[in-house]
Amino acid sequence: MNRDHLSRTIASGFLIAVVFSALAHGAVEAWSVFVFEIIIIALVALWCIKVVADKRLKLNIPDLAFPIAALVAVGLAQSIAFTNGAGRWISISKNVEYTRAAVTVLIFLGVSFLIAANFFGTRERLSILSHFLVIYGFGMAMFALIQHYTWNGRFYWIRPTEATSAFGPFANHNHFAGYMEMLALLPVALVVTRGVRTELRVLYGFAATVMGLAIVLSLSRGGIISMTAGMIFLALASLRLPRRHHPRAERSHAAQLVSRVAIVVAIVAMIAGGIFWLGADPVINRIKVGQAGAAGPSETFFSSRGWVWRDTVAMIKANPLLGVGLGAYDTAFSMYTKSDGSLRVPQAHNDYLQIVADCGVLGGLIAIWFLIILFRTVMRGIRSRDPLYAGLALGSGSGIFALLVHSLFDFNLQLPANALLFLVLVAIAVYAAAAAKLESGAPGQSLGANSNRIETEIISSAGLVRGV
Repeated sequence: MNRDHLSRTIASGFLIAVVFSALAHGAVEAWSVFVFEIIIIALVALWCIKVVADKRLKLNIPDLAFPIAALVAVGLAQSIAFTNGAGRWISISKNVEYTRAAVTVLIFLGVSFLIAANFFGTRERLSILSHFLVIYGFGMAMFALIQHYTWNGRFYWIRPTEATSAFGPFANHNHFAGYMEMLALLPVALVVTRGVRTELRVLYGFAATVMGLAIVLSLSRGGIISMTAGMIFLALASLRLPRRHHPRAERSHAAQLVSRVAIVVAIVAMIAGGIFWLGADPVINRIKVGQAGAAGPSETFFSSRGWVWRDTVAMIKANPLLGVGLGAYDTAFSMYTKSDGSLRVPQAHNDYLQIVADCGVLGGLIAIWFLIILFRTVMRGIRSRDPLYAGLALGSGSGIFALLVHSLFDFNLQLPANALLFLVLVAIAVYAAAAAKLESGAPGQSLGANSNRIETEIISSAGLVRGV
């Protein structure tokens, strides 16, 4: 097996892991987590074989990997348990077993991020990756819509479920919406930047419309709000795109800006038109009432999430520095809730509150560190003069922003599938930022520079590729 074939195999296997995790209901069950981890272990083994064949270790470590590593370190510290003189177990975590399981998943997600950051580093592979994600997103949306209109109470029309708000392969419509909003904005951005050929732009616009329709028809209010926020981010961030010079006709910068915003508006209008064509009543009713399809009294903020947030804040106050332990929120909540305990609450329904509850102020600072580096990386990639790289940065950044808005209301990042796709978008943003940095004054370098010696290449958050 030649070296290039090994690289292609690893890249293809990684995409299989991405698809599997979503189709396996978000990889929230023990069997699906196990299969996901086996796939990643197999890819790491192939990577080791490639290193031996190349006689060189070439490892790209984005700066964004360090906050992930820091969070793993916090989780490992929380997992340490020992017995005191009375024979009682002592640990930071309120549930050591749950924390160790959560840290294990986080480690595999971190390794997945490194795989994504090392095996899509050429323009050709990034172009293929963008096509794959758009086609995959379109296929996922079509499947979800077909299953929605032919729903028989079974996933894939085969597996029975008691979930009351299932959509697509996800048991929770909010998680489907969170997954799709990361994919739906990528084709819009590539059309805006002209990062794809002319004949593909209409198809990309249609794919984005279908994905947007699926989000709205999932009746996830958080998804609708987040998709809208992502579109606004995309429109505003597109103002930072460099001026394009067209060989056939020179257009003013103002005209280019108007054209970009018009594309976003046109896609939003097509989504709205599709909603009214398919029937807007369910969407309107969802906005008015608490449960999808319900006809009862309106749901209040406190009755849905407010009381959970209140009790989560109490949990944070009681464990301010290191939290209750990654994955231990479910166990700890019962200790601090003011409710009667009749409802099990495994998540905070707010990823920001949850990271502070799980890992304390230290976890919150790590999250801020990650977000600062991330958006600096996205903004640098958007300034690329290459339409493909600029479009990838704009699309990935918009999808990331949409999910981060959604994280205010739900817990998408607690699902391995959604977290994995999020990290794929982060890796794409890193590549785009690296390309933009090289354009700005690093002649002779490339995203995949080679050497005859054993080396580690580090892609910083600023995008600079340097050999050490």
